[in-house]
Amino acid sequence: MGHLDHAAFGWLTPVLSYAMACIGAALGLRCTVRALEATGGSRRNWLLTAASAIGTGIWTMHFTAMLGFAVRGTDLRYDVPLTVVSLVVAMIVVCAGVFAVGYGRGRTRALILGGLTTGLGVASMHYLGMAALRLHGEVSFDPLMVAVSVVIAVVAATAALWAALHITSPLAVTVASLLMGLAVSSMHYTGMLAVRVRLVPSAEPLAGATAMQFVFPLAVGLGSYLFLTSAFVALSPTARERAAEEAAQRAWRSAPAPTEPEPTPDRRGSHAYIP
Repeated sequence: MGHLDHAAFGWLTPVLSYAMACIGAALGLRCTVRALEATGGSRRNWLLTAASAIGTGIWTMHFTAMLGFAVRGTDLRYDVPLTVVSLVVAMIVVCAGVFAVGYGRGRTRALILGGLTTGLGVASMHYLGMAALRLHGEVSFDPLMVAVSVVIAVVAATAALWAALHITSPLAVTVASLLMGLAVSSMHYTGMLAVRVRLVPSAEPLAGATAMQFVFPLAVGLGSYLFLTSAFVALSPTARERAAEEAAQRAWRSAPAPTEPEPTPDRRGSHAYIP
């Protein structure tokens, strides 16, 4: 049995991965709030941005945490196509869950459907990412811990979507994002506790890319996307702000123009203005 190290770089990767999960959750919740205030194509665009933010945050959290994962006695490699598939799956299932909430007629039914879909998608992303792992040995999973991690994923996703429906203030969104990040991180590390590795010594080179060759650059790129999108959302006015600005402009246009005072004749018969 191989010795597993989930924090080979100390607290660096757990803290960074938690931060990525929180940023993705905060951005996704803010975009969902904007979407629920909008209509038509604007709602669709905000929901797509929310789904990409949450999916990117979850995927980046997972693989940032995996940068600190090591197995004593073997090198680690990642299957590039399968790793990319895990990212696509995260995007698609989160998109389905967010759209279920954004366009669902019955809030309770949409919440349950969206939370279940998103949670199962998050769990699928996690275990697809683990399936992309290559090492000199065999990887197995504890069924009980796998089940617990899936339940955590579903509960976390449902709670996040509930927050998107009911929480609008920036402070409340921040608190909800911190809790969502904690839930996603808990799901990840619970899933990692389910991992069992039986080493099979071999001199053959492992197929795939190292974490620094592929996972790290991709995680940095997606993390940059989250930061840039966060700046865009922060600078974009909300529907209420746009409505208030339009109302102010209408009031300014409808205001009567100022009139000039009437001239009056002075004693010599000339006209002068009365101050």
